[in-house]
Amino acid sequence: MTKQCSIVLRVRGRVQGVGFRPVVFRLAHESGLRGWVCNTSGGADILLAGGGEAIDRFRHALPGRLPAAAHIESIEERAAPADIPSGFEIRLSDAPDGARVAGILPDLATCPDCLREIVDPHDRRYRYPFANCTHCGPRFSILNALPYDRATTTMRGFRMCAACEAEYQNPHHRRFHAQPNACAVCGPHVTWTDAVGTVLAEREAALQALAEALRQGHCVAMKGLGGFHLLVDARDAVAVQRLRERKQRDQKPFAVLFPTPEAIAETCEVSDAEQAWLASQAAPIVLLRKRAGGRGLADTVAPGLPWIGAMLPYTPLHHLLMRDLGFPVVATSGNLTDEPICIDNDEALARLGTIADFFLLHDRPIARPMDDSVLAVCAGEPIIMRRGRGLAPGSIPLAGVPDGWLAAGAQMKSSVAVTAGGHVVMSPHIGDLDHDGAVRLWRRSVDDLMGVHGLTVERVVTDQHPNYASTRTAMALCPPSADDHTHLETVQHHHAHIAACMAENGLEGTVLGVAWDGTGLGTDGTIWGGEFLVGTRAEFRRAAWLRPFPLAGADAAAREPRRAALGVLREMGSAYPPPGFSSAQLALLDSMLHSGLNVVQTSSVGRLFDAVASLLGVCQILSHEGQAAMRLEALAGGGGADPYPFGWIGPALDWAPMMAALLAGDESPERAAARFHATLIEMIVAVAQHEQCPDVCLSGGCFQNRLLLVGALRRLTDEGFRVWRHRDVPPNDAGIGLGQVAVAAARRLSKRPDAEKSAGGCG
Repeated sequence: MTKQCSIVLRVRGRVQGVGFRPVVFRLAHESGLRGWVCNTSGGADILLAGGGEAIDRFRHALPGRLPAAAHIESIEERAAPADIPSGFEIRLSDAPDGARVAGILPDLATCPDCLREIVDPHDRRYRYPFANCTHCGPRFSILNALPYDRATTTMRGFRMCAACEAEYQNPHHRRFHAQPNACAVCGPHVTWTDAVGTVLAEREAALQALAEALRQGHCVAMKGLGGFHLLVDARDAVAVQRLRERKQRDQKPFAVLFPTPEAIAETCEVSDAEQAWLASQAAPIVLLRKRAGGRGLADTVAPGLPWIGAMLPYTPLHHLLMRDLGFPVVATSGNLTDEPICIDNDEALARLGTIADFFLLHDRPIARPMDDSVLAVCAGEPIIMRRGRGLAPGSIPLAGVPDGWLAAGAQMKSSVAVTAGGHVVMSPHIGDLDHDGAVRLWRRSVDDLMGVHGLTVERVVTDQHPNYASTRTAMALCPPSADDHTHLETVQHHHAHIAACMAENGLEGTVLGVAWDGTGLGTDGTIWGGEFLVGTRAEFRRAAWLRPFPLAGADAAAREPRRAALGVLREMGSAYPPPGFSSAQLALLDSMLHSGLNVVQTSSVGRLFDAVASLLGVCQILSHEGQAAMRLEALAGGGGADPYPFGWIGPALDWAPMMAALLAGDESPERAAARFHATLIEMIVAVAQHEQCPDVCLSGGCFQNRLLLVGALRRLTDEGFRVWRHRDVPPNDAGIGLGQVAVAAARRLSKRPDAEKSAGGCG
């Protein structure tokens, strides 16, 4: 006779909102087991009672039965309670007790089954814009708190009709315990209005009006999953230019929503890896190279660039629109440039009424704003440039870190991070904190992540720059100290970049970190950005850097590549007049450089990119951040050119020989741009060979440049180094929060709170 026993399995990982409980329910019934499964603040608990062999079969079979979006990190076995039900059931979630640390699921793109339903005239969800099931649909965008149940989402105000309730209760239906389950009878619906909010149509008539307005060249603000999109016909140059003028977005490229993968392939080159990301449950914007001879989009969609930010429909609403239209549309964030994306109907009408001609609204509240995620594929793997809808929140395990730590992040590409359940949880993209609305969103994001996880702020970690809005705002949240132990800690910007790469890749010990970006306050008070740091997560030494040069006008220089060019030329003793200045402007700036008034020194690779872009006539004044570097990368094409010469001035890499050769040569701008990239790559290799650290980490916004990243990966690998890069975390400042926590946690373990120490060598 089989021995009877009972156990409780405490499951941790991504097990809420993915159909995990229905899978457990069905598997337990198949195994003839009694008990229950329920969501908890930490994941899910499973009580199993029955024959020991049956329980063993259940445990063995469970990993192979998991839904695609589920992931189990750990399973602990606990003693079972005395009260065991006569069958197996899904129970209501436990009442939250302490921190809620269960893995949060991002929003999932429409699954094939739901898509088949909304295009089937005989299905009761035919043309319903909010169809979903346990395999797809809204998750983080509607979540107010954990555990993930309908009552803790923005769907709590929609009571299921009898048909939806029957699906929800049916263990053999894919909507069994699908929390956002709804239909046209009981769920959210769409409304069509003019620019002041006058209702013109609802439901199916609203969908028809949406498509017709876009056909006629109008701009429409459409409420989607994580916020509003501004839509125009991507083929219509007049409509695209009108949107640029209204949105105050001069040249920054627009994302394009295509109806099908085939439509993308007509315009862009698409690799297998890129296609996999486009069709994934995350459904991000993927940067694709324009196809030679490709047509169909207005040139003003991505002026001066060979790439298109492409995406496919990811909600039933987007699928229905694209099927009705059959042509690509610009789908850009519903905001004025640099403002946070709109998520509320009334807010959108107030803020976007001067941009959009019409509005497509719906009545399902959005819990938090989330822009579309953006990535590129490099050497077959992703570079995440913006983590938002479909990829947020991001979570990286960090052993031993206490709950309730807040990492403030940086000023640009802002994102906050909190610690919960041994993980660093990173917020969706917030934006640059130069705008008051973004600062308010930063504060709201802190409350949001802390509230969802049931946490209070126990420790604050910030960038060393005292004037970052993230630093100032975070300091106000620092809990008071009851003793001499401080709850506030600062981390140097570029150390945080390298620590983020180390934490993402699970690296301990000493590495050579290459931290290249636009700006970050150094420990010497100058602006760093071309750094080679040898160190651990806890400490570092500045092993090498690019030769510093002056920037006249400080903040203004970050917006004017011509000022970077002037600083480079004057630093190398050249009287050569950079392009883009009148004689009066040049005299004033030379006077500033001579006096040192409002001048900063920088080692920034980002500003060196600006200088070269200016000297090659690519860009003199930026219309958006990163424009010069992107155009210079595009100009360089596939690279492959030989590097320019460079030298050393002590530990500083001297770019002056490169600049002299660039200015003296009669080569084309394309070849000069390619040689510039090749020179930067050889600089990295030179420092790596000098330091002889086996492990090299590449981080910072400059490594969004695919030509630079691929070249560095290849050359360092050829020289025998192990090279580590970002895949799940953006290399830009959106990854700073992870690095801040990683540094603070490592210092806590090593009891070394100081910012910079000698970390020894790598020989």
